[in-house]
Amino acid sequence: MLITMLKCKLHRAAVTEGCVDYPGSIAISRELLDAAGLLPYEKVLVANLRDGARFETYVIIADAPGQIVLNGAAAHLGKVGDRVIIMSFCDLTPEEAQQHHPRIVVLDEQNRIIG
Repeated sequence: MLITMLKCKLHRAAVTEGCVDYPGSIAISRELLDAAGLLPYEKVLVANLRDGARFETYVIIADAPGQIVLNGAAAHLGKVGDRVIIMSFCDLTPEEAQQHHPRIVVLDEQNRIIG
């Protein structure tokens, strides 16, 4: 049996841009990907703190530091300035789950790491 656990999250990230005319995904800057331990094309769950909207998509690398860009259909589920939680999950055995600690990265309004 495997247990699905939180792998990592970017907590209170601020959406910096939206682009409906893009095939999909959420673009996240490299330094934030590295801090959280997220990989390009990894599946994520995104929760919008403004309205409670939740959606799944995959990660791509953003061009500039601090960028969080909602692309494609996801661009309709958030607007610039919205704070979101970006979460990834992993499947662990019960023994692994007992030792697991997710990586949680807390961000300020400019997507700088504060915790």
